[in-house]
Amino acid sequence: MTDSSARLTREAVAVYGLWKRDLVRFWRAKSRVVGLLLGPFFILVFFGFGFSDARFGSIPSSLSYLDYLVPGILGFTMLFSASFTGLAVLSDREVGFLKEILVAPVSRTAVVVGRIAGGATTTMLQALLILALAVPLGFRPRSLVGVALAVVFLVLIAATFIGLGLAMASQFKDTQGYNLIINFALFPLAFLSGAFYPLSNLPLPIQVVGYLNPLTYGVDGLRGALVGYSERALVLDLGAMVVAAVVTVALGAALFRRVEAV
Repeated sequence: MTDSSARLTREAVAVYGLWKRDLVRFWRAKSRVVGLLLGPFFILVFFGFGFSDARFGSIPSSLSYLDYLVPGILGFTMLFSASFTGLAVLSDREVGFLKEILVAPVSRTAVVVGRIAGGATTTMLQALLILALAVPLGFRPRSLVGVALAVVFLVLIAATFIGLGLAMASQFKDTQGYNLIINFALFPLAFLSGAFYPLSNLPLPIQVVGYLNPLTYGVDGLRGALVGYSERALVLDLGAMVVAAVVTVALGAALFRRVEAV
């Protein structure tokens, strides 16, 4: 085996090991998973039925509020779950696990890819569970093709906010500062995404801020894929999310490479 093939094998094993570790932790932390699912589920139940007769601006009358809300809640779930991947990195630093993987004979790129793959898989599982829980409430995706397209948007949302989470986590030494900033940032991102109401209902200056939010395009794409209604063309939503995912993952990888193994 040549040196290059041996190096590639080590990198692949490192990516697989980090991905599997995240899945095992997800599977074992059943109480945390249940907690993460209950919040979005209760929002679906209380908001979906509580506002069932309300009309929100540009939402067509043929679309129930539950149908409008479910894609938004999927985006909301992905935003929170993916962003907390950065918190997991800082927790690993505090217990010494991050130091062990950073001194291992693998590149930082393999470490970043492994963390993104693991985080994306677990957040995807949470989103798909939320989608399954929405079906008994009356939500019906328009087609299996639409569900497949929605999965593409979920992957892009996960990659975008995991990359952002890694970029932010690389600038902190402990979980307390990261928690403070991330909790401050997540709710404005969610409320400025069109997840709960049309962005066009907001004042124009706030709409402009909302259009700079990658989640806006992710939620709109999910809505178009799952229920056939979107405020923009799906191609535009898809292109915006691809750009956002590439930029944030590249930024996260670049900043994470500077993290020292101390």
